[in-house]
Amino acid sequence: MPTHHAIEVDRLTKRFNGVTAVDGIAFAVPQGSTIALLGGNGAGKTTTISMLLGLLTPTAGVIRILGVDMLRHRHTVLPAMNFSSPYVELPHRLSVRENLAVYGHLYGLSDVRGRIDELAEALDLVPFLKRPSGKLSAGQKTRVALAKALINRPRLLLLDEPTASLDPDTADWMRSYLERYRDSTGATILLASHNMGEVERLCDDVLMMKTGRVVDRGAPRALIEKYGRDTLEEVFLHIARQPHGAPGA
Repeated sequence: MPTHHAIEVDRLTKRFNGVTAVDGIAFAVPQGSTIALLGGNGAGKTTTISMLLGLLTPTAGVIRILGVDMLRHRHTVLPAMNFSSPYVELPHRLSVRENLAVYGHLYGLSDVRGRIDELAEALDLVPFLKRPSGKLSAGQKTRVALAKALINRPRLLLLDEPTASLDPDTADWMRSYLERYRDSTGATILLASHNMGEVERLCDDVLMMKTGRVVDRGAPRALIEKYGRDTLEEVFLHIARQPHGAPGA
């Protein structure tokens, strides 16, 4: 059945040894949008993303990705998804091209070399395609991580700190590239970031998490106005410092 949502989550819960990391959250993400998942350390963002990717099995609840029940049929939708984090290392001894080739073959691409060349040109990876991944700078690793995430032209892209370790000019270029990718492909992007300026620029909507719950949601400008603040960073700090997970006003 067709769906207008890339992600649908209902009563999603995850407990670890009696500790509730994600507490019955529910949200939907429209296709073609860019959504931020924000919260301080321990808010439940990483656990939520891990469940969306199928890396963790929920204790309870429902996840649908592109209309597919992830708990029953995730193998049918995983080829349309991908994930990027600068904190997940690629094998150090393999060159950048070799690492990207591994993922290209895993996703069953018909022209792996051509796709790598296309991404290398677009993301300025050509000068170090033959370099071992372990010899890259932090900024270069971030760009390679994004290339890995785009190798299969995903319809749903989950990003954890996509511009971490990049200088301001390269980070700005990367954000522009993500905007062009979304606009040209209709892809949906879910973004976890501590860069509130980045979130204000890229995101249509923001999910604020605290202590495993979604405590507020809205467009960046709407949240800024709701809380009477000047920036989204001030909103973030206000919510993070409120007791008992209540957003307050």
